[in-house]
This record gives sequence, structure tokens and C-alpha cells, in this order.
Amino acid sequence: MSLITQFASWYLTKRMFQIELFMKHPIETQNEVLYNLVNEAKDTDWGKKFNYSAISDANEFAAKVPLSTYEDMYPWIDQTLQGKPNILWPGEISWFSKSSGTTNDKSKFIPVTPESLEGCHYKCGKDMLAIYLYNRPDSKLFSGKGLAIGGSHQVNQNNQSAYFGDLSAVLTENMPFFFEMFRVPSKKVALLSEWEEKLRRMADEVIREDVTSIAGVPTWTLVLINKLFEMKGLSSRNLFEIWPNLEVFFHGAVNFDPYRKQFRDILPSARMRYMETYNASEGFFGIQNEPDKQDLLLMLDYGIYYEFIPMETFYSGNPKTLTLDEVETGVNYAIVISTNGGLWRYIIGDTVKFTSRYPFKILITGRTKHYINAFGEELIMDNAEKAIAIASERTGAVVANFTAGPVYLEGTSKGSHQWVIEFDVAPDHIDHFSELLDNELKTLNSDYEAKRYKDLALVKPVINVVPKGTFYTWMKIKGKLGGQNKVPRLANNREYIESVLEISETLAKNL
Repeated sequence: MSLITQFASWYLTKRMFQIELFMKHPIETQNEVLYNLVNEAKDTDWGKKFNYSAISDANEFAAKVPLSTYEDMYPWIDQTLQGKPNILWPGEISWFSKSSGTTNDKSKFIPVTPESLEGCHYKCGKDMLAIYLYNRPDSKLFSGKGLAIGGSHQVNQNNQSAYFGDLSAVLTENMPFFFEMFRVPSKKVALLSEWEEKLRRMADEVIREDVTSIAGVPTWTLVLINKLFEMKGLSSRNLFEIWPNLEVFFHGAVNFDPYRKQFRDILPSARMRYMETYNASEGFFGIQNEPDKQDLLLMLDYGIYYEFIPMETFYSGNPKTLTLDEVETGVNYAIVISTNGGLWRYIIGDTVKFTSRYPFKILITGRTKHYINAFGEELIMDNAEKAIAIASERTGAVVANFTAGPVYLEGTSKGSHQWVIEFDVAPDHIDHFSELLDNELKTLNSDYEAKRYKDLALVKPVINVVPKGTFYTWMKIKGKLGGQNKVPRLANNREYIESVLEISETLAKNL
């Protein structure tokens, strides 16, 4: 037995016991996390302002500390960017995760403290492997290397001791040197900032390796795989011909359903496994712990304290948060977090539904800002992605990318939704695809169904099919290639729709 296998076995046994412990005692675990966070930060500028020394329980915490958005916390974060210590968390913070900015154009810089690095982000990576190996004791994961597809980093010019980049790049830069032996591409290539050069050099490196696992965002993983097929001249498009020992894809950041068929087509074997994770710049939140179920175990001992706002009250102006013991299954909640990275009652913008309590398990349903509600339909990303997946399955279509937004009422005309879709495989009849999409949205969303009743407020959706490469070109122009960047699925305005259509018209003229 190799040393790495022996260590994995030891860690697996130790860590699975701890996971089972917080699954059995979730409320006690969360109360302990809150106590430790408040106690640790009581002498920071933030802790003094909100009198952390006087906070003894969750009720006092919620009463004394305001809910915060990034804009609310930015003056404090900006001070840490300038190198000032003890602002949001004890000591000086040297690393910041730069968000992809998919909900607005302004980049966000999320503090990454040593505690969040070790106690959350790296811990989750080890847990991901521990849970996978626990479920797959026959795995040969360590016989080859793990492919990690991430972003880039650069020095923050405001302070030469502070650095920022995609979360994946921050993790790569700080990773212990011996991890280099078990992963590809090389650190030098992984941290390249120019995506197209990075893609070429990454493909050159990984095509020669025995890759047994992949971790990354589905969109950019497919871009790399297509590059490998091109280099190998493989008309079969079977990835096992390149990596015969590949056994698992650890994926996250976007809903996997629209990509599932594409991966099954290029990995045609029942032995290929898929494992979803829920991570963000702000922290790591969930792991798929049961292979045959798509919900995620909420990880409760990562130095993150959770609160939840029911979406029906989210826009009320002063919404009340619920603690973990107060949530119900089947209700759409916005997540609020306080972390060992120095974020306090921070609204991250994601929405989830609980599928079970004890253990607490969730499904990601969308974003608080990625939605369409121009006509009271409250269409969320979860609805959109499920409807696209169903329409694709029933027509044999394969969707490469899409975005949607409202067509506003003008004069006597009624409103509708406009969908801009790029297909890898187009349906034979786009009208049939549109009808299936519309009907599935009605099934998934009662508010949408009510607005569509007899074309009362909404007429049937408008679909624009755009040339292949449209979204790639759009992302390139926006400077959003690679890393954790992803196409905004829904917007409550026409900003994305108009700019994507403009690109598609240019490409169509050049065909």
C-alpha cells in the first residue's frame, strides 16, 4: 500500500467520524461555530463596532449585527486590501478571492484568511475525497493524477503584500508543494492569466498524463476536452481513449443537468462517476455525499455560521433570518453566512431548498439576482435549467449555452421571455423545442403558469438560435474566459440579451 493510500485511509476513517458527528448534532455544531467566530473577532474593528463581547447567542447576534451585502461591507474590505490589520478578522489579510462578477459588472474581492484557507477550502477538498472514497472503496484514484481547471492571480497594486485572483488560483498558489506530485497541470500553467494560451499549454501537458479525476466547472472542462480531441484527431470523441483510467468528475459552480448528456456522450461507461460540490469565493458549503442522490450535505464545521431568509420575504426591506433549526423542507431560502474569512451576516446571493433535516441537505435553486420577475412570474435559475434539460432530452438537442431575459410590454402588446440559445446539436423543429420549454416552465412554476394562462400576461417564449461560438466570443470580449466565470442564465433586464445578440449578428455575417 502506497504512503498516499495509507494517509487517505487514515484520514477517511477520522474524518467520516467527524462528519457523522455534526450530522447527528447539527444545531450544537452551529452554535459552537458561532461562539468561536464571535469570540475570535471580538477585538477587531468590526467586532468592537457591533459589541461582539456582549453577544452570547444567535438571537443577540442577529439583533446586534446588520445583514450585509458586498456593497455594505466594501469599506471594511477595502481597508484590508490596503493592508490594515484587525479590521474584519484578527491579523493582516494577504489573499483575496476575486469573484467572477456574474451578477454585476463590479469585481468583488473576498478576504481569504489562513483560517478559511485551512479550515474551510482545503478541508473541503480533503472531505470531497474522503466522501468519494468512502462510497467507492474499490477506487484507484491515486494510481494517476487529478486534473484541476482553475483561474489566475495577480498582485494587487494597492499593496504589494496583498494578492488577489480566482479562488482556484488562490488555492493553487498556497497549496503545499507536495500536492504538485498528484495534480496537473503544473502550477506555472495553472496560474497563467491569458485563457487561450493557458488552454493550449494545459492541453499540451495533460494529454500525456494518466488522469484519473477531473475537478472544474463543466463549461470550461468541455472546452479543454474538445481541444484534446482536436489534438488527438479523435472522431470517436471518447475521452477514455485519452485517459482510460478516468473515474470521476468533481463539478460545481453551475447546474450540471444541461451538461449531463454531453459528458455521457464523451464518457460512455457506467463506471464514470460524477460528484457535485457547492463552493464559492465566500466559502465551501456542500458536498454530494450519496452517489445516487443529487442533494448536497450542508457542511456545518467549516467555520461558517448559516442563517436563511425565506425568499417570499427577501425583498421586504427588513427580512427576518431563520437559524438552521427553524428551516423547513421545500421552501426557497436566500443564504446568509458569517465566516472565518471575516464576512458577517453576508448575503451571498444564492438560493437553496432543504430536501431533508437531520441531516440537513440542500439543493441549489438559483440566485437572488439571477431571475426574471418582470411580470410577477418569479422565474428562477432552477426552473430555467430544468426546463432546458427536459426540452433537450425530448428533442435530442444538446444546448451549449443560453441566457434569457424579458421582452417588455409595449403599447397593447403583451410581454414574453426571450431565450438566446447556442446548440451543439440543434432540435429538428425549434417550435417543438419552444413548446416543450414553455410547458415545462408552467409545470415547474405556478406563477409563470398563471401569467401564461390564455396568454394573460405573457405570450409564448421567443427563441433566438445563435451560431456556434457566440457565447465564447461574448465571454472573451467581456474578459470572462476561463476559471470560475460563467454565462448569466437569467436577468431581469435585457442587458445580456442585447449584447449576446449583437455578437451573434456579427458572427452570422462572417459565416
